Amino acid sequence: MATTVTTADYYPEIAVSSSTHDGLEFWQFMVAGSVAGSIEHMAMFPVDTLKTRMQAIGSSSSASFSAPVINLRQSLSSILKIEGLAGLYRGVAAMGIGAGPAHAVYFSVYETFKKSLLAHGNPNTSAVHAVSGVFATVASDAVITPMDVVKQRLQLKNSPYKGVCDCVKRVLFDEGFGAFYVSYRTTVLMNAPFTAVHFATYEAAKKGLMELSPDSVADDETLLVHATAGAAAGGLAAAITTPLDVVKTRLQCQGVCGCDRFTSCSIGDVIQSIAKKDGYGGLMRGWAPRMLFHAPAAAICWSTYEAAKSFFQELNGRTNPD
Repeated sequence: MATTVTTADYYPEIAVSSSTHDGLEFWQFMVAGSVAGSIEHMAMFPVDTLKTRMQAIGSSSSASFSAPVINLRQSLSSILKIEGLAGLYRGVAAMGIGAGPAHAVYFSVYETFKKSLLAHGNPNTSAVHAVSGVFATVASDAVITPMDVVKQRLQLKNSPYKGVCDCVKRVLFDEGFGAFYVSYRTTVLMNAPFTAVHFATYEAAKKGLMELSPDSVADDETLLVHATAGAAAGGLAAAITTPLDVVKTRLQCQGVCGCDRFTSCSIGDVIQSIAKKDGYGGLMRGWAPRMLFHAPAAAICWSTYEAAKSFFQELNGRTNPD
């Protein structure tokens, strides 16, 4: 069976055994990944909005070191009271545009590199999955980052943009094309440790769960095992990489709605700037909704991806019977 664990702000790490990997064509992996990614992000978008608001709040030019920290409940109450339910979904169109293609690229690149690497080594080695995941992440981040910039700017309180098209036009005209990739390096660097922590935690959690109930999973790893292990891995990896996610948010939202504009896009310089103004605690803002996003997102993305793969496998079997 295959496993999906969500990575970076947004991408799953898959460990697929050879029995389920074979039989699908390249475009089928792309479609399955696209559907899985879109459903995942649409379902969890309100939580992502809360995370963005909490991470960006400390970057206001009027903020001070002693600025109060807004917790998850306060952020949710504020949005619902002032903006209503629609406030939680502002920017969802941008993610809808970017998530499908990005996940299609992720899954297809992952499967392509994994298949190639498996032909020259042990199909169960962590190194194969990790290397494949790195290539997949670099490629998919290049696709998702511009829309992630648009999405986060639209998610901000009192966002000056009317919608996706207006945001794209104004950013391109006022800041140039480079503004869409100002956080790309940070995103890729964030996803590297995310993938490592996530994969290691996932394998350990899955092994532990299987040892607790060996009879029920001896022949087939159940959905519950994959979902539980994936949720644990996603939550832990999300918490550990929160500082880099905060840096990404600050870079993508700089100069908008009072957020600080940085003279340097260096990760180290941004971290120092945040720590100087908000304290090192500012680098952990939004950790709770980030964990709440990635834990269920892993289960959603995995189950959707596997369902799509099963559909194509059955379709291929009917089309090309033995």
